[in-house]
Amino acid sequence: MFRTTFALALLLLVAGLSGCKRTAPTAGAAGPVAPSTSTSDAQVPGCTLVPGPGWGPTGTVPIRTEVVARGLEVPWGLGWLPDGRLLVTERPGRVRQISQDGTMSPTPVATLRLDPKGEGGLLGLAVAPDFENSRRFFLYVTTDEGGRSRNRVERWVWPVDAAARLDRVILEDIPSARYHDGGRLRFGPDGQLYVATGDAGQPTSSRDPKTSAGKLLRVTVDGRPAPGNPTEGSPTYLKGLRNLQAFDWLGQGRLVVADHGPSGELGRRAHDEISIARAGDDLGWPAQDACTPAAGTVRPVLAFEQAAPPGGLARYTGEAIAAWRDSVLVATLGSRNLLRLELDADGGLVRHEVYLQDAHGRLREAVMGPDGHLYLTTSNCDGRGDCNADKDLILRVLPR
Repeated sequence: MFRTTFALALLLLVAGLSGCKRTAPTAGAAGPVAPSTSTSDAQVPGCTLVPGPGWGPTGTVPIRTEVVARGLEVPWGLGWLPDGRLLVTERPGRVRQISQDGTMSPTPVATLRLDPKGEGGLLGLAVAPDFENSRRFFLYVTTDEGGRSRNRVERWVWPVDAAARLDRVILEDIPSARYHDGGRLRFGPDGQLYVATGDAGQPTSSRDPKTSAGKLLRVTVDGRPAPGNPTEGSPTYLKGLRNLQAFDWLGQGRLVVADHGPSGELGRRAHDEISIARAGDDLGWPAQDACTPAAGTVRPVLAFEQAAPPGGLARYTGEAIAAWRDSVLVATLGSRNLLRLELDADGGLVRHEVYLQDAHGRLREAVMGPDGHLYLTTSNCDGRGDCNADKDLILRVLPR
């Protein structure tokens, strides 16, 4: 009797410490998901673990997609100019421009020399908020520096009456590797430039303050650590990340980030995570894995036993799809779908559901356009998808 009681108590203790609830990825209408009663150090109300195979219930909001542009090769980053033209990076090293009617200029805005091994190449793009005056845009590029593959952030200028040119390198010596290379660039609502990096295959780098690997960096347009960063003189805004390519702002000083899970490091695989974080937070890699807690780290609100992984993320701020207002939309690569998360006021998960399953293959970027619509890119020509005659696409998501 004593052994039975002790074993039951131990089982309950372990379950309580995990702070993780499993939800079956059944199809059909998405009902509300009650948050766990446990909390992480960042006041996130619990962690939902989705077991594989599958990624969640099928979404019920009627949507459709339309093709904005086709014929691209691994489009990675999108950015709009004030006149409505769209800039897009292609990973092999081209910046293209697309007019408002969807016509892509045959001549690239810029063609870069780079080191496109594995997941590297020409990745993120961010158009300066003051582009109309400064004519600046920013690129995340993998280069060969003295025989070493490294990432850097470049500032480009595109004068009205001249070709685009490299102005200067604002960040350099960001570790690079065939996998976990990071690459997303975005300007925040504070006007500062945010740079997402990967751990470059070295898990301990993610929490090491001496390296920019495995971090979300916050810098000025000159590449200096932005004023008000968690540590004065350091560009690090978040740490403990494996391979960040997807993030957006929720307001009240919070970001939502979707991080890739491991690819065999430390004997682990999958477990992609979606978390709510604030300045200075530690997302926990490699000490934390999915819903398993680790002291002083942020536990995700949602994690997946089967690899998704996330390519891009946007908070839906448009009016066209009213049911999606303030939802978090995550484009996924391996799972080939669009995830929708509904969060409560505290950042807790209310529900999650799946759209566009296998409709367009691998999805890379997700970003809100100036017209209030969600835009996605496909990544079917990256060697891991089905690259047909249309090659990769830019898609606009609309109500049906």
